[in-house]
Formats: sequence, C-alpha cells, structure tokens
Amino acid sequence: MLNLKILALGIAVLGVSLAEGFLVSNIAKSAARQPEMYSKLQTLMFVGVAFIEGTFFVLLAATFFVN
Repeated sequence: MLNLKILALGIAVLGVSLAEGFLVSNIAKSAARQPEMYSKLQTLMFVGVAFIEGTFFVLLAATFFVN
C-alpha cells in the first residue's frame, strides 16, 4: 500500500524545486539586464528562497501529524 504522506512530500519537494529554479532563473535574468541591481536582487532571492523552503518545512512537519 502506498503511503500518501510520502507521496505528498514528494510532490511538495517537486514544487519547491521548481519554485526555487524559477526564482533563481529570473534573478539571473534580471541581474544580466541590470548588473548594478545585483546586491538588491540577491537579498530578494535569499528572502524568496527562505519563504519557499519554509513552506516545505511546514508541510514536512504536517506530514508527521496527519493520520
């Protein structure tokens, strides 16, 4: 029998990976267009990655409490 918690976690990891990839890709494109904005873009990237990872860790913790 397939454990649905593991399936949900796998789908969440897929979503987190895609979101981080899109974020970093768009930051790289923006930095290529305006190199002088790189430090501000880098700060925004770290904040964005932190929120994306935070969402994943909340889901990870929730998988242990869901029956």
